[in-house]
Amino acid sequence: MRATVRYAFLFALLALPDVFSLRAQQVQLDNFREQFSRDKIFRMNGGLSASTVFYSGNNPTRDPFNWILSGNMNFSLFNQLNLPFNINLNNLGANYSYPTLPNRISIHPAWKWIAGHIGDVSMSFSPYTLGGHQFTGAGIDLTPPGFPLQFSAMYGRMLKATPYDPENPASGTAYKRTGYGAKLRYERDRYTVGMTWFGAKDDPNSLEWKPDSLSVFPQGNQAFSWDATLKMIRNLTFHAEYGVSILTRDTRMPRSGDSFFNKMFDRTESTAVYHALNMNVSYQLFKNVIGIGYERIDPGYQTLGAYYFTNDVENVTLNYARPLFGDKVTLAASAGVQRDDLDNSKDSDTKRFVGSVNVNVTPSEKLNITASYSGFQSYTNIKSQFDYINQMTPYDNLDTLDFTQLSQNAAASVNYLFGKNENRRHSLNFNLSFQEAADKQNDIIRKGNVSRFYNFAATYGLSFVPQGIQLTASANATHNTAGFDRTLTCGPMLGVTANLFEKKLNTGISASYNATSGNGTSTGNILNLRWNSSYTFWKKHVLSIVLINQRREAKNRGASKDFTATCGYSYRF
Repeated sequence: MRATVRYAFLFALLALPDVFSLRAQQVQLDNFREQFSRDKIFRMNGGLSASTVFYSGNNPTRDPFNWILSGNMNFSLFNQLNLPFNINLNNLGANYSYPTLPNRISIHPAWKWIAGHIGDVSMSFSPYTLGGHQFTGAGIDLTPPGFPLQFSAMYGRMLKATPYDPENPASGTAYKRTGYGAKLRYERDRYTVGMTWFGAKDDPNSLEWKPDSLSVFPQGNQAFSWDATLKMIRNLTFHAEYGVSILTRDTRMPRSGDSFFNKMFDRTESTAVYHALNMNVSYQLFKNVIGIGYERIDPGYQTLGAYYFTNDVENVTLNYARPLFGDKVTLAASAGVQRDDLDNSKDSDTKRFVGSVNVNVTPSEKLNITASYSGFQSYTNIKSQFDYINQMTPYDNLDTLDFTQLSQNAAASVNYLFGKNENRRHSLNFNLSFQEAADKQNDIIRKGNVSRFYNFAATYGLSFVPQGIQLTASANATHNTAGFDRTLTCGPMLGVTANLFEKKLNTGISASYNATSGNGTSTGNILNLRWNSSYTFWKKHVLSIVLINQRREAKNRGASKDFTATCGYSYRF
């Protein structure tokens, strides 16, 4: 009798209206009965918090007093289905929210090697066909163990009909779109082959007012991809994927012909066929790993099974990595080139060159050193029609509209632990980073077209382990150059934190000072004093307070003071 009531209650829950939205859940059917006997049918957890903020200072945009009440609660049924609720109230307004997007109905029942996806779900077959687009419908994955063949399929609504709203034009306009697809994969020890297919079509009758003037047309799409992974010899792996997308921009246009291919794919005069290719080879020789990759995506390539898609691009990449000196040093390097305007139809074309090197050194447990460098170069040629109209010889205006953007980044970090024992621990940390960006025209980099950023930080820490006390001292400096302007900001910071009364009380105080100068002239300084403390009682209750006092001095503005006090209480259940 009890078991019957439990199942009846579950089916009634699944029949709730769509306004009660549920998070995505994994329901394992083959041990569902065991979960019923082990877990509670109904559980509730969440938390409540209240805080007040007092402010005194010269900022006219801040209120002198604010209060905030917030809470969250989650109802769990059979430890499988969740109903989350949130509430937020403050003196500026109030809002209440029940589960809405993306917390919509989504259930994933599973039994052994069969997995289902029901409700508002997403699946990924291939980046060239179905790539994570959410749909309302159903999907299935079949992955029988020990069997080389795997199969996936889906069907559902990709977009719902959304009429044009003149009062809120940014909300978007769309026809109702239905999608369907399948994925088949065959795996063996030395090779794997697969194929994916995705189709989608808009309903031209789903909108009363046709938004043609907004360039919104009912579309159709058939996308295919074939991929293979081959392990031809030991440590050598080859992977390739080829994609084709047949995209119809307006399904209402006349059919382009009566051939079998045109009828099969509903090709109209607005239909275009796009191609994509991705290949990479990796080889491991001893501890060396070398990889080469190539990708080419036609201009205009798009699939209705993905939200965003990058096309009109060709990439060539080279990667190398290996450990050195008994795995105490790890080296990784990569280089690549990218270009667009593959069909020579744009007003400008861009070429990008990217290279990076990363080194990690760990000579002992006490010392760790990391360093990295990356360089980026982007070359753009703007094709002006006046180059061809006004040129006197083929050699006129070769470089006048050529731009090269250069960028490089470097970073280094050193962490050193010393004097470690049961009572004390010392640590040193150094961080240095550098960034540079420049614009080059006619092979000349002018001084005003360069910007650089330097940042340095050094930190010393001392921990008293039994007492739970941590002392920190640091020095920070930042130097910027942008065009002809130079800015320097630097200063120290001191702080101490402690865990007291069996870690029930956590408190800390810190002070920092930084001064700023521009082009060698002082422009101001800031002094910060901060104290924070939190106390936990009865395990689930926390009282906290944060006090911040800040004093600013700016050139031609004089001195100003700001004081902020935040008091809070929170409870978890």
